[in-house]
Amino acid sequence: MILFVKMLKSYKIIITGQVQGVGFRPYVFVMAQKHNLKGTVSNNEEGVIIFITGVVEKVGLFYKNLIENPPKVSKINTHSIVEIEMNRFDDFQIVPSQKNSTLNLQLTPDFAICDDCKNEISDANNRRYNYPFTTCVNCGPRWAITNTFPFERNHTSIDKFEMCDACKIEYTNPLDRRFHSQTNSCGSCGVRIELTDNKNVKINISKTEIFKKIASLLKEGNIIAIKNTSGYLLCCDASNKQVIQRLRIKKNRPQKPFAILYPSLKILEHHLDVNQKQKEALTSSERPIVIIPKTNFKGNLALAELAPNLNQLGVMLPYSGILQLLANELMMPIVATSGNLHGSPIISNNEESVEVLQNIADYFLHHNLKITNPQDDSVVKFSKKFNYEVLFRRSRGYAPNYFNAAIKTELKIMAMGAHLKSTIAFLPNDYLYISQYLGSLDNFEVYNRFAETATNFIRLFEQTPDVILTDKHPIYNSSLYGKELSKKLKTKLFEVQHHKAHFASVIGEHNLFDNVDPILGVVWDGTGYGDDGQIWGGEFFTYQSKKIERISHFEYFDWLAGDKMAKEPRLSLFSLADFQKELVLTEKFSKKELTIYQTLKKRNKFKTSSVGRLFDAVTSLLGICNINTYEGEAAILLENQIINYDLKTCKTYCTVLEGNRIPTKLLLSNLYSDLKKGVKKKTIIINFLYTLTTLVFQIAKNKKINKIAFSGGVFQNTVLVDMLKEIGGKEYKLFFNRNLAPNDENISYGQIMYYLNCK
Repeated sequence: MILFVKMLKSYKIIITGQVQGVGFRPYVFVMAQKHNLKGTVSNNEEGVIIFITGVVEKVGLFYKNLIENPPKVSKINTHSIVEIEMNRFDDFQIVPSQKNSTLNLQLTPDFAICDDCKNEISDANNRRYNYPFTTCVNCGPRWAITNTFPFERNHTSIDKFEMCDACKIEYTNPLDRRFHSQTNSCGSCGVRIELTDNKNVKINISKTEIFKKIASLLKEGNIIAIKNTSGYLLCCDASNKQVIQRLRIKKNRPQKPFAILYPSLKILEHHLDVNQKQKEALTSSERPIVIIPKTNFKGNLALAELAPNLNQLGVMLPYSGILQLLANELMMPIVATSGNLHGSPIISNNEESVEVLQNIADYFLHHNLKITNPQDDSVVKFSKKFNYEVLFRRSRGYAPNYFNAAIKTELKIMAMGAHLKSTIAFLPNDYLYISQYLGSLDNFEVYNRFAETATNFIRLFEQTPDVILTDKHPIYNSSLYGKELSKKLKTKLFEVQHHKAHFASVIGEHNLFDNVDPILGVVWDGTGYGDDGQIWGGEFFTYQSKKIERISHFEYFDWLAGDKMAKEPRLSLFSLADFQKELVLTEKFSKKELTIYQTLKKRNKFKTSSVGRLFDAVTSLLGICNINTYEGEAAILLENQIINYDLKTCKTYCTVLEGNRIPTKLLLSNLYSDLKKGVKKKTIIINFLYTLTTLVFQIAKNKKINKIAFSGGVFQNTVLVDMLKEIGGKEYKLFFNRNLAPNDENISYGQIMYYLNCK
């Protein structure tokens, strides 16, 4: 007996990462019971802390199993085990979290409804039948309802709903899936839903029949604003042309494609060809919108109205109990677009929804759970040839964590990002946090949410930044806000050039800052304020020895009419078309407009190297799009022309000139020659993308560099990504944004990476 006692030892185990709100503590409890170990487990401001006493071999096995097989939605970042002074416990317990210092852990994103909960709400014999806020340790809203951390019920907005006796029994039962589930509730004690008309008059109907009623209203051609777990969605029948057009008119969204919610993977696969990667994304815990080609579409949806002029659809599967219960009654696809006016942030407040959306929606489904952090749905697309995942929008399911940052600094840094597709990045501790997609700061409501997000980050982490980073553009609203915040907090302000931030984001994502060999940076987008005061957007950089240098760019052309140029692709063509200008432009401009823009061009001082605007010029020249109705429309329509390509038949429209100069106007002029010869538009577009691809590798060869990093909104073009991989994938090492979108959403992250490694 004495020998056995000597074999007992006590240990402290600390586990960091995405380990709160994921069922980690109950999982530890069950595993400790299984291994006959005694002690405690709790959340703290750094993660999960375990004090455990037992036979050395059993503790070792417990630790090994815990690290190798953690709860399925958790992500371990670091783990440690150290022997401590002998501590005798009577049993093993989950003890209340204690916050002794500032927050230093990864936050928990929202998780899509799991199969177990989905089955329960669909089972008439289950006590959670038809209860839309059914969750467990493996699923449900987290970041959406978080007020502060550590992740405990009293730190969330669901705290106002006190658990009933039945829920408390589950919560305290180690064998139950809801053991210590902080979001646990049921129809007896939980969130209440309410159906009203657009005059805010309640529709008297039992809660068990409410989703049948909504399904009926949708089938009858109504638009319904549904408060989901991350904000309102505007929904209507995806096969009804008239109601979709009505939604477009009311929402002021004439052309931009609508997201489509499919009730099940089975129905989706019957309508569309879905590959394995797409299926995995659609059914993941993040559950994003996935953009899928509509080739061989077999359904009866109003395709022309859902995605005008596009050969692809943005589709998703139910990710909350609300959407699942609606899907159970519908068994047909519906439009599920953000509940807002075009350009405004997604709405989450009941009163605001009625005020803003009452002229759009015929009915409202409200609930009384406060959404603290509203989020749009995330969007991904996979390239056709290489099945490479490109993130278009990083929001629900991904934010606010970022897992891949190798950061070593004592500084607390806040980066304000860009102006369009804005995000905020904050480094207050050992972890980096990147907000959900916020939108364009031209919009007043988006700007307010942007400011609230910055304030909430500082409040949540109880840390004031030592440094605030902004874009170099002097009148970006993110830059202006950053300057004001810097003055208010009396903290250092540092400006980072836009495209260098893009480049730094890719180097950071792949942890290449300590790389000895030079890296070529290819940064192509629509606009960014350059170091020379011009508008950059077609840039080539090198990174080596902690320095980023601009080595080449597309030859400058006139930047006309300010922001209007980004909205009217015909203006980019006007700027670039020195060839047969009258013939090319007459049908796109009135005589009066031609006179005005000629005058502007003569007086113009601003120049641009933007590849995004070059895409616009090509799109206008080919007669595909002259005026954008939504951001990036021209580029999307251009890519949309291509179903497949064969590199063996491709030709280039220009090559790199002496001094690594890229002749932008010559490229467009040669492209126009093909158009005059009657070459098919699809072939011209493929040759255009092939030209861009070969230019990259010519410069890489000239500079004798074999590592190439790509960033900027242009690289959302998945055909271009495939071409780059196909042509250069064997000879060169290619790096793309992978956990972040290549567009301006990555600027805030890139600003921090640049400041820590390149300034």
